Amino acid sequence: MRTNIVIDDKLMADVMGMGRFKTKREAVEEGLRMVKRRMVYDGLRSLRGKLQWIGDDEAAWAKYREEQTAKVQARAAGLPYEGEIDTIFLEPGFQRHVQSEPSIQEPAVSYAPAVDKAP
Repeated sequence: MRTNIVIDDKLMADVMGMGRFKTKREAVEEGLRMVKRRMVYDGLRSLRGKLQWIGDDEAAWAKYREEQTAKVQARAAGLPYEGEIDTIFLEPGFQRHVQSEPSIQEPAVSYAPAVDKAP
């Protein structure tokens, strides 16, 4: 979006003098990104003490994956579903990268402890 703004010349010169930015546009855009990031951090900090940790990440993620997969399948079938679908689940080939159950493989060779023979 093209916008004309009036910026303090000394402030812009100080920022540009630090050598990190090649253009004024880069400096302004980075400043806007920093403001956005700060607002997100402030929102997260406001949740301090309000969230409860249940301690089982894998169960929670498995449930989330199941819910998202069900929504994707409902959408593909033209059925109604509640809530939004996380965009990562809509990417082509996503299901190929997700293991439904962790696989346990037995070693091909037995790793029995070596027995030292005294000479």
